[in-house]
Amino acid sequence: MEIFLVVAAIALIAFFLVSQYNKLIRLNVQVDEAFAQIEVQLQRRADLIPNLVETVKGYASHERETFEKVTEARAKSQSANGIADIAAADNMLTQALRGLLAVAEAYPDLKASANFIQLQEELSTTENKVAFARQFYNDTVRTLNTAVKTVPTNFFAGFAKVGEREFYEVDDPIARNVPKVSF
Repeated sequence: MEIFLVVAAIALIAFFLVSQYNKLIRLNVQVDEAFAQIEVQLQRRADLIPNLVETVKGYASHERETFEKVTEARAKSQSANGIADIAAADNMLTQALRGLLAVAEAYPDLKASANFIQLQEELSTTENKVAFARQFYNDTVRTLNTAVKTVPTNFFAGFAKVGEREFYEVDDPIARNVPKVSF
């Protein structure tokens, strides 16, 4: 009977250890997945931009500086690595898009263009998806960071090679807002 109790206690401890280890690994994978979703949505936005720029160019060809800023910001967003760099590139692209959409305000024919309206709606939808992806990422980071800092999972963080992760933050308070795309 004593052997059975010892074996049961060892099995229970082993189960506990494995479950805590697996919890940390699962949370770490969720953070990676959430960050990948941000990248997917930012790529979707970046893919929309050339069409939007070309549509606006047809109406406002003399707004060269605005188009260059958008193109430069898109290029930086495509080559950014790491959370901080991606967030900074995301901010820059958001600001450039605001400038492009401000140019579009001055052209009534452009605002009435079916192609522009469709692109505007797709951009608005994408911005909502980007915002949701950022929020989901930060939620998963919070959950992981809490597990890494609290007992009992904090004892297993080093063994699982899981540490705190960085939140996705927008430094510019104006850039925290979704770009206004309604005309």
